[in-house]
Amino acid sequence: MSMIQADGLPLPSSWRPLRLQTLVLLRWLAVGGQTCGVLFVALGLGFPLPLFACFALIGLSAAVNLWLVWRFGAAFRPSSRFAASQIAFDLCQLGCLLALTGGLQNPFALLLLAPVSVSATTLPQRAAFIALLAAIIASVLAVWHLPLPWDPLEHLIFNRIYVIGIWVSIICGVVFISTYTNRVAHDARQIADALAATELALSRREQLSALDGLAAAAAHELGTPLSTIALAAKEMRAEVPAGGDLAADVELIIEQAARCRAILAKLRNLGSKGQDPFAAVPLTDLLAEVARPHEGRGKAILFYFGPDAGSPPVFTRSVGLLYGLGNLIENATDFARQTVRIEAGWDHDSISVSITDDGPGFAPELIARLGEPYLTSRPRDPHGPDASKPGGLGLGVFIAKTLLERTGARLAFLNIAPEGHAQVRIVWPRSAIAV
Repeated sequence: MSMIQADGLPLPSSWRPLRLQTLVLLRWLAVGGQTCGVLFVALGLGFPLPLFACFALIGLSAAVNLWLVWRFGAAFRPSSRFAASQIAFDLCQLGCLLALTGGLQNPFALLLLAPVSVSATTLPQRAAFIALLAAIIASVLAVWHLPLPWDPLEHLIFNRIYVIGIWVSIICGVVFISTYTNRVAHDARQIADALAATELALSRREQLSALDGLAAAAAHELGTPLSTIALAAKEMRAEVPAGGDLAADVELIIEQAARCRAILAKLRNLGSKGQDPFAAVPLTDLLAEVARPHEGRGKAILFYFGPDAGSPPVFTRSVGLLYGLGNLIENATDFARQTVRIEAGWDHDSISVSITDDGPGFAPELIARLGEPYLTSRPRDPHGPDASKPGGLGLGVFIAKTLLERTGARLAFLNIAPEGHAQVRIVWPRSAIAV
C-alpha cells in the first residue's frame, strides 16, 4: 500500500504495481511467438537457422518462467528491482535471439521496444535502466550478428546506410517510448494517489461529523440520571442543617451537577439541527468557523465583508466546503509573515472570497500549475517564522481546489501588486451555492 506522510496523506505510489503472473504471462506469449516464428522460418520457408541455439534460448525463458511460478507463486508482487531484472532478462534473451537471426535486419527487431514500454509504464524508477539496456543491445546488434536466414541462392545484402537507419529508428523509439510513456503513467499515478488522499481527508472529516451525533446521543442518555442526582441533592439540602460539613458537600454536589448539565447541553447542541454539519449557515459565520482553528498560530486573521451588499449569502455547510476553505486558510497562515486577510463579497450573480497573506507570494513559474497534485517546490521565506518548515505546496492545495470546484467554485492563484503577496480567489455563481 502507499506510504504515508507525517500529516497522514499518501506519498506518490511506492507499492508494487505488477503481479508476477503478469510478467509470466507476457513471457509465455513471447515464448509462444518465438517458437512459432522459428518453426515457420525453418520448416515452412525452409531457410537455414541455428535451431539448437534458438530453441536453447527459448527453452531458457520457459524454464525461468516455470521456476518463478514454483518459487514465488503467480500472485506474488515483486519489487521494482526484481521486476526490472525480469524485464532485462527478456530484453537480453530477445537480443541474443535476434543476433542469431539477422540482427537489426530482422523485422522482429522492432520487438526491442516492447520491454521498454512495459518498464516505462510500471517501473518509473527502473525505466531509464531498461531503456539504456535496449539501446546498448540495439547498438551491439548493428555491429555483430549472424546473417539473415535467406535462401542460400539469393544472398540478399542490405546497404550499410539502411542498417544504420534501422538502428537510429530503434534508438529514437526507445527514447520516445520511455520518456512519453513514463511521463503519462507518472501523471496518472499522481492523480490516483491524490484522489486517494482526498478520499482519506473526507473520510476523516465525516468521522468527526459522526462524533457530533454520538456526543448528542451520550448527552441525552446521561441527562436523565444526572437530573435525578441533582433532584436528590436538592432534597438533601432541605433536610441537612445549614452551616455543617455535610451541607457544604451537598452544595458541592449540586454545583457540580449543574456544571455537568451545562457540559451535556453543549454536547447535545453539537448534534442539533442548528449545528448540523449539513445545515444552512451564512457565509460570514462559515468563514469565521473554518478560520477559528488557525487563529492561535501567531498570525492575525482579518475579515473584511462588503458592507453595502445586503445580508450575507447562506451556504449549505458540507464536508468538502469546510475542508477546502480551511485548507486554503491554513496554507495562508503557514506562508504569512504577520497577517492573513479574508475578504468576502457578493451580489445578485456571484459570491467571492479572497484569501491573502503577507508572505513572499507564489513562485511566478508555478502559478499556472498550482492545484496539481504533489507540486511541492514553492519556496518559503528563509527569514520568516515558518522558515524551518519544508517548502512547497503539495496535496493540500490539490484537495482544496478539487473539493471547492465540486461545489461549483472557480479558483484563481495570483500575486497581487505591488507587494507580490499571494492571493487565492474563489468565486461561486449564486445559482451553484446559495440556498
